[in-house]
Amino acid sequence: MKVLVIGSGAREHALCRSMSLDPDVTALHCAPGNAGIAEVAELHQVDALDGAAVTALAQELAADLVVVGPEAPLVAGVADAVRAAGIPVFGPSGEAAQLEGSKAFAKDVMAGAGVPTARSYVCTTPAEVDEALDAFGAPYVVKDDGLAAGKGVVVTDDLDAARAHANACDRVVIEEFLDGPEVSLFAITDGETVVPLQPAQDFKRALDNDEGPNTGGMGAYSPLPWADPKLVQEVLDTVLQPTVDEMRKRGTTFSGLLYAGLAITGRGVRVIEFNARFGDPETQVVLARLRTPLAGILLAAANGTLADLEPLRWSDDAAVTVVIASHNYPDTPRTGDPITGLDEVAAQDAPHAYVLHAGTKRDGADGPVLSAGGRVLSVTATGTDLTQARERAYTAVARIGLDGSQHRTDIAAKAASGR
Repeated sequence: MKVLVIGSGAREHALCRSMSLDPDVTALHCAPGNAGIAEVAELHQVDALDGAAVTALAQELAADLVVVGPEAPLVAGVADAVRAAGIPVFGPSGEAAQLEGSKAFAKDVMAGAGVPTARSYVCTTPAEVDEALDAFGAPYVVKDDGLAAGKGVVVTDDLDAARAHANACDRVVIEEFLDGPEVSLFAITDGETVVPLQPAQDFKRALDNDEGPNTGGMGAYSPLPWADPKLVQEVLDTVLQPTVDEMRKRGTTFSGLLYAGLAITGRGVRVIEFNARFGDPETQVVLARLRTPLAGILLAAANGTLADLEPLRWSDDAAVTVVIASHNYPDTPRTGDPITGLDEVAAQDAPHAYVLHAGTKRDGADGPVLSAGGRVLSVTATGTDLTQARERAYTAVARIGLDGSQHRTDIAAKAASGR
């Protein structure tokens, strides 16, 4: 199988790493990729938002499967263009990707499917915003209706800050605050059959103890020792399958990766949001534990044959990912700084710990690897339990040098200690 992955982040590096280990994958390509992905896949330049350009590249490479990683190309309809050319593609249509592209659309689908979620208002005027904020009270949850790369949500006790974020958006969803721990659960679907993956938890705040501003995610772990063993089946029955069925009923079949962000509240499981692609950094830990070869699963989803797939096999090991971010992230990050220690991690910590690149580029053909984004690296490690996986991840983090960089020191700490 020849596979082309679209994207350039740590999620795409995790996907490429898994498929590079898949014996059925004979050629692996990524566009545009990054410095780390270049070690496992052949890179190509392409505008990831240009469906015609992505399709032309896939045809040129004679790709048997195209995997669209990020949300923006999906919402832009890139998967539609590839599909129209007769090439199997993993990723929903532009219309179906509105589950992530519009919070209001997702709420409407959830209502139709009877999926439990937070009560909410869709607001387009300052008066509507004030009314909604007053109705729910603090803490205020304000979500930009459109795509915002994981940074469109503000949760705050500060009424002025909530109002300012809401009024800076064309359309916002304001909803009740959901208490309780958060869980990310991915499911692979062909539009009918839904195959859930293992749950993970990520860490959105920039600083230890869940302080600081929201980010795209500073780390993750899996499995969740504190979660009810029946959680995955419950979410499949009450959230994932009803949503996929509702989308199909609406004539907007959703095939690809359905990501449910969940809150485990005192009143039960509630959906915080849907995404239409693998989440970052949760993908890094989920794929670290997956034993079934990945490419075949994604191809079955693309071809509508998931029902024929054997049950997925999983490692009993735990996995932890720690994100190393650049100076000043999540505000305007500093880029262009050299990264050291990558070879040391590869030499001393593999195979239990490894580095997945997010915002990196190589300075010339043989030059140093430089930072090129806000989240720069995802250091991922496995172990017999979360304690060992954490130790291995942070040992590897300590080998990496990036001037002014930041990372959280408490990823999976509470779960590892049984708190």
